[in-house]
Amino acid sequence: MIDDAGQKNRKLIRTLLLVVVGMFGFGYALVPLYDVLCEVTGINGKVESVAAKDDVYQPDANREITVEFMTSLNEAAPMEFRAETRKMKIHPGAYYTVNFYAENKTDKDLVAQAIPSISPGPVAEYFEKTECFCFSEQKFKPREGRTLPVRFVVNPAIPEKYKTITLAYTFFDNTGKSVNQ
Repeated sequence: MIDDAGQKNRKLIRTLLLVVVGMFGFGYALVPLYDVLCEVTGINGKVESVAAKDDVYQPDANREITVEFMTSLNEAAPMEFRAETRKMKIHPGAYYTVNFYAENKTDKDLVAQAIPSISPGPVAEYFEKTECFCFSEQKFKPREGRTLPVRFVVNPAIPEKYKTITLAYTFFDNTGKSVNQ
């Protein structure tokens, strides 16, 4: 009977170890699975974080796309952040500049980074930014506020089915975590 209990304990230990390995593997696979899910469903479009070159496009005056601009702050970012224009109608192929406003609400220096996302996800490959505050960390003096421009173009090759694009930025406080301080 003691040997039987020892054998059951070894089987239980093997089973628990397999469960732990399986859980680790599943956790490790979540990032690529999430990326595939986002690509398939078109959510959480990833926007390039480097400037696109100024390509010359023929603006399509017959098409109009609405671009919405959304802003948010990470809960730890002691800032004010807003889009000066909430929504605009654009023609694919024409270049536009839109301004955002950010302000450090503290009495200390602040280093912040804006992370962009675009929706629907598939339009990210057609939305090209030539100038953006999101390309690098922003350093703010105490109580400093400033206008942050974004210059962009929507490639005229964008499929006709896309009538509205939402560009969203979330500012994160990187003070003390900055690589370039």
